[in-house]
Amino acid sequence: MNMKPLRIYLDTSVFGGCFEKEFSKDSVRIFEAIQDGLLTVVFSDLVSLELQNAPPHVKALATSLPPEHSEEVDFNEEAKVLRDAYLEAGILTPSSTTDAGHVATATVYRVDAIVSWNFKHIVRLEKMKLYNQINFKNGYGFLEIVSPREVLNDE
Repeated sequence: MNMKPLRIYLDTSVFGGCFEKEFSKDSVRIFEAIQDGLLTVVFSDLVSLELQNAPPHVKALATSLPPEHSEEVDFNEEAKVLRDAYLEAGILTPSSTTDAGHVATATVYRVDAIVSWNFKHIVRLEKMKLYNQINFKNGYGFLEIVSPREVLNDE
């Protein structure tokens, strides 16, 4: 059976994770799977903005993504409304507005999963439940939220 590649939204932490000892193995595997066409990466202008302040080698990862396996999307008005709903619900504080924006953008573009190393604001069971409650309330489906370790199996 020939399946379409999973569409995953990468937040900025996965790009930087390629160069951090604790996260590099799994982060690099994600980028290799994208290069091989096993995954389609979705990243937003929020990621591009955050990468502007990143070291050159981290920025280079974004520019090395093959266009046929990547999709750049806008943090649009629909995502802003959803982000604000997360903030109004108290899931995150205003100091974490960008993190809420990543989750909202991934939801609006109906990716298969958002992938992040952010265990404080994004990849946390209680946060996932709250994000998805707001998503359902606003007519969106369930958003999978995972770390890079959970994307690819070792088989």
